[in-house]
Amino acid sequence: MENRASEILKSHKLRNTPFRLKVLELFLTSGHQALSNASLETALEEFDRITLYRTLKSFEKAGIIHQAIDGSSETKYAICHDDCTEHSHRDNHAHFLCNQCGNTYCIENVVDTNYRLPKQFQLQKVHIALEGMCASCQN
Repeated sequence: MENRASEILKSHKLRNTPFRLKVLELFLTSGHQALSNASLETALEEFDRITLYRTLKSFEKAGIIHQAIDGSSETKYAICHDDCTEHSHRDNHAHFLCNQCGNTYCIENVVDTNYRLPKQFQLQKVHIALEGMCASCQN
């Protein structure tokens, strides 16, 4: 996993530090689940909140992660697709918040991206938040 994290940092022209590697590995092992600041802080043994904040912001700016807007008051982030860049995030998908466990998941292919807006409007970003019960909580 460390090699993949290292490759991602290199391809996005970010310095390869032990802290960045650890944070990125957490995202890579989370699957389609978004991670909150609190869950990242719990998973990191030693960390500085300012360093974590700056790391998340630099990852977001570089196109490595995106904010997973799920309708909750908690800021969460999820790993981006491989084709996201500093200038173009291509994560047009829904975020599903489980009302039972509080986990947020990126859900692909449930959104029709052909929005018809009036002529004077130009779409720049879409946030689709879904709520319900995840598969794990239904078992």
